[in-house]
Amino acid sequence: MHKKVVIVDYGLGNLFSIQQACIHLGYMPILSSDPEQILKCDSLILPGVGSFEIAIRQLGQFNLIEPIRLFAKSGKPIMGVCLGMQLLFDISYEFGDHKGLGLISGEVLKFPKTVNGNVIRIPHIGWNKIYKNQLNWEQSPLGSLINESLMYFVHSYYVKPSNSSNILTTTNYSNFEFCSSVVKDNIFGFQFHPEKSGLDGLMIYNNFLKN
Repeated sequence: MHKKVVIVDYGLGNLFSIQQACIHLGYMPILSSDPEQILKCDSLILPGVGSFEIAIRQLGQFNLIEPIRLFAKSGKPIMGVCLGMQLLFDISYEFGDHKGLGLISGEVLKFPKTVNGNVIRIPHIGWNKIYKNQLNWEQSPLGSLINESLMYFVHSYYVKPSNSSNILTTTNYSNFEFCSSVVKDNIFGFQFHPEKSGLDGLMIYNNFLKN
């Protein structure tokens, strides 16, 4: 396969597990913080683990914010994973107010402490189901998966898109329903970790990269 795949390296994230997932599928992804490589690649993956504030600051220090925005505008496929998905949004309220990439309208919020009197354990860690929210599921990287597929999550914050049409799937955690993946044209985001989600997770990467 000759498709050029770049995994954005900005000092945070599960770079190598994503890289190994892509290699397993027959791709040779590049780990890069070079704006020129990012703009010239065919598919872009934005990983992330940790704090939104630190992540967006790191992207700024590596001068990667504008190249990622330009890549998204190019129409070529871009995928955000976990914190990488949250970075696609306008703003996060994790330890303050922090502007994101603004590629999808909406905000990043912390799970509530309780729902209907029931305490929510934070972080949300482990396997959970994803539920279809769109008729165009088949045109997304989730297209070959069945409804209620199990994915692996590790997070304390969730995204709230301004436009419900950007919600690709939802997930229920302790009776609290949240958006677990998003879509906007060529932009996809997954709160869960496909690279930690077995064969179904590998299918997500394969469906994303083959387009």
